[in-house]
Amino acid sequence: MRDSKRDHDGYLPESVKSEVEKVVEVAGYLWQKGWAERNAGNISLRINSLVPDDFQFTERGNVVPCATLPAEAAGFILFVTGAGARLRDLIHRKEEVSCILRINNEANGYVLLWGGNAEDFRPTTELISHVQIQLFLQQHKPDHHAVLHTHCTELILLSHHPLFNDEEAFNHALWKLCPEIRVFVPLGISCTPYAVSGSDTLAKLSMEGLQNRDIILWEKHGVLATGKDITEAFDFLDVANKGAEMLLKAWAAGFEPAGMNAQQMAELERLFLS
Repeated sequence: MRDSKRDHDGYLPESVKSEVEKVVEVAGYLWQKGWAERNAGNISLRINSLVPDDFQFTERGNVVPCATLPAEAAGFILFVTGAGARLRDLIHRKEEVSCILRINNEANGYVLLWGGNAEDFRPTTELISHVQIQLFLQQHKPDHHAVLHTHCTELILLSHHPLFNDEEAFNHALWKLCPEIRVFVPLGISCTPYAVSGSDTLAKLSMEGLQNRDIILWEKHGVLATGKDITEAFDFLDVANKGAEMLLKAWAAGFEPAGMNAQQMAELERLFLS
């Protein structure tokens, strides 16, 4: 394991350190909720705008080849969790199980700038997907810098239900049952068909969904949300999953919940969304 003083958390600019600490906090919430079993989930932050102009990272080691990076991502500086890392380990071992890296100017590799101290450390196996989504955010939602993938239990369970196949009905069922979702997840959830984890297909489907929705629900797999920071991304998922939990509990109790009627929904939307 590396022990250079430049690997230490104190070496980070305060603007970056504060965002990393938010990730640590959210990782704890994910574990407590049971949404990050073993090595489930991964996180990335695009931090170029947080690095002061007069701050210079020290590159550590040689460029790690990565031929499938998009050319437009050259120069990206990203905080990412590690391959196989347990998100709960971010709480006490963040410098071992996560890193900050810079994609080189040729976009054919990356170099570590901080962290990655565990033996044989590698960034998340879904690095390419994160980079593609971060690039999409830079172009279409430039104030969104955080990408969170995790396993929200009740939302995933609903992705196995026939309701999942009708995206409008799916969102309306949650909105009318839990009005906070309509207020705090106003664009709703994209019901994304199954694709292999980490694949280009899944990344493309996710970017398509993010054009019009706040959350991506991957069929039979997990969820993804973006936000201005990791806390906002977590809040999207926390609120939405509460609605899924309520719906499943109502069904388990043997009744179809009435939910808010059309007039009540219209009043809510006029008050909070107009």
